[in-house]
Amino acid sequence: MLKSQQQIIVDLQQKLAEQQHILVSQQREILEQQRKMYEQMDLIKVQYGMLFDTVKQMSFQSLQEDIQTYFESHLQGLQNQVRNQLQKSYSVHKVEVDAKVINVGESLLDCGLCESDEFCNFQKTPSQCEKCTLCPAGFFQMAECSANSDRICQDRDECTESPSICGERVKCLNTPGGFRCLGIAEKDAALGLCGEEYFFNKEMQECQACLKCEDGMVAMPCSTVSDTVCSATSENKLSESWAANIILPSVKSGVSQVYSGLNLKIKGKLPCEILSVEENSLVFRQHGLLWTDLNFAVKHNCRNFLQLSLKLNGSEEGYELSGVRIEQPEGKYFQSTSLSSAAEVEPSQTLSVYLRSPNQFCNQSKDLNIYDLNTPLSLFWLSHDTGAVALSAQMSTAMHYQTNYRPTFKITSVSDPYMLSLSHDGRAIKFTETGVVKFVFHQALYSMGHMCVREGFSLISYINRNGTNIELMNVFKSGVNYRDTSISASGATKVGAGDLISFEILSPAQCNVRYFGDSSGISMFSLIWIPSAVSSAISATVSVTGLPTGAVRNKLLDFTQVSSSEKQIQLVSSGQLAQKYFVFTEKGIASLAFNLKLIHSCSVLKMTLYKLTMDDMQPTAIAQQIGGQMPEGSMWTSVSLRASFEVHNGTLIAVSLDCVRGRINQITHEHGTSISILWISS
Repeated sequence: MLKSQQQIIVDLQQKLAEQQHILVSQQREILEQQRKMYEQMDLIKVQYGMLFDTVKQMSFQSLQEDIQTYFESHLQGLQNQVRNQLQKSYSVHKVEVDAKVINVGESLLDCGLCESDEFCNFQKTPSQCEKCTLCPAGFFQMAECSANSDRICQDRDECTESPSICGERVKCLNTPGGFRCLGIAEKDAALGLCGEEYFFNKEMQECQACLKCEDGMVAMPCSTVSDTVCSATSENKLSESWAANIILPSVKSGVSQVYSGLNLKIKGKLPCEILSVEENSLVFRQHGLLWTDLNFAVKHNCRNFLQLSLKLNGSEEGYELSGVRIEQPEGKYFQSTSLSSAAEVEPSQTLSVYLRSPNQFCNQSKDLNIYDLNTPLSLFWLSHDTGAVALSAQMSTAMHYQTNYRPTFKITSVSDPYMLSLSHDGRAIKFTETGVVKFVFHQALYSMGHMCVREGFSLISYINRNGTNIELMNVFKSGVNYRDTSISASGATKVGAGDLISFEILSPAQCNVRYFGDSSGISMFSLIWIPSAVSSAISATVSVTGLPTGAVRNKLLDFTQVSSSEKQIQLVSSGQLAQKYFVFTEKGIASLAFNLKLIHSCSVLKMTLYKLTMDDMQPTAIAQQIGGQMPEGSMWTSVSLRASFEVHNGTLIAVSLDCVRGRINQITHEHGTSISILWISS
């Protein structure tokens, strides 16, 4: 009994498949007939236009009316013929099927669950979900888009629907998406003859239906002589930036222990189309590539270290997208760090800022104090339409007691493996095409020895071009003795096809170091490669002349450009702003990374990024980082500042230095100090 019922179901499914195949074939015939009809209409319009111009020149009024009547009747006959065929086919062959397969055989349609605005195109092999066709202006919908068929649209015949649309004595000719009033001068039509929701198209010399914007996002409404201009949605934007403040949860909120870890509060300054803030996390609304920068300064007395991380939802427990360790200080003073990461994001994914201590001897109410920086969290988002590619890699192994360390990578994610790949020895990332790259490298380590503290560590980035290593940047980090810490470098540079990027960490000869390599995110490398057509980058260093020393209060730094000039970003070379300001010549998104190596005795060292626009000639602070006291026994120290922000034609930026209660003794202008600026078209 059951087998016979199953056989009946299989037979019904086969018949259903045959009927669907017949329906698809007939829909193809209908669409082909529509296409032929439009081709004939276009041909007739061209022929009519040529003859009509000739008739006007000859002034044969009677001949003009005969030709006019002939072409109108011929065109009307074609339209009626195709319309009748469409209606007949549609009424006869419209099939509504709601088939359910009951554990017998396989599903006829393999698309799975399509979105609400998609249909399963089973004409393709394999079947796939495709966006439903939107009826253009001047067309009406004949058939809804369903799970298995696309939407069917038909041209609206304005002349039939409104016989007097052109007036009593003027004949109307229907055209695809509009109509033409025969014999009406252009200046008369431009006065509003086309009527509501239509405009006069001067190129086509006819009335056309006004465009309907998706989601109602209208930049310029339809007028008598121009079509509607729709504003770009976030999906059409190439890039967007956003910034926020970071706040430590209060004891009253019930989250007081850092031992197990806590999410820092995120408070955005402005609304954003690509994301929202919900429950101390960023919730993304669009697909794309994300770059995040976080400037962080804290005073703590926690044992071992504090770990600051960026966590993407869906991650395994204990896994962070990116993380840095802030060592236990010898005294109570502010320590600063900068954290960055690149990632590919999807709608509904969340990003949070996570702070934790490895042991329970750290209570935020007594031992933790976060410095209130100006918008410490900033990010930029890139549409996939830019052609950008994101990559993330982790250190493949943990190395013990290496003097000079060259990390090897293991790629964990890459949005396009063709564009970015590992070198044969795993120590570099290779670029397939020319472009601009924004990168960050974080390395967690544990060091032992007083020489570690005195001389510190240097992280060098290299670009290998045609077999030769070129030093890209050199970042300094004060050393520690029997402590955990992290060293980090971030920047932007142009790369060519076949170039490789790699890193090396230099430590003192009598310093024992353990470099961590695992999947927790504390030792990682990530980047975004962007095509040169929509991006550019420059690099500079502080100028050797005019270096600020002594009691420095809110002094702008002078820079010297070390890379080739770019059209979109330039260092001002003349006038009062010379060598102090960088100027942008096109609208877009900018991302800055600045590292400063110096000797000072300041209680607090403030580094501030200012933006100056043509609308407001007063500089506005858009990002800030601080440095605390010099670590005891260290020869040098460093401060880093990273930020992403929106720019326009004429936007200027500068960096200032402010030493509170103390003096600046020396700033290095070469190894250890550098600034890089990335520009991306919006």
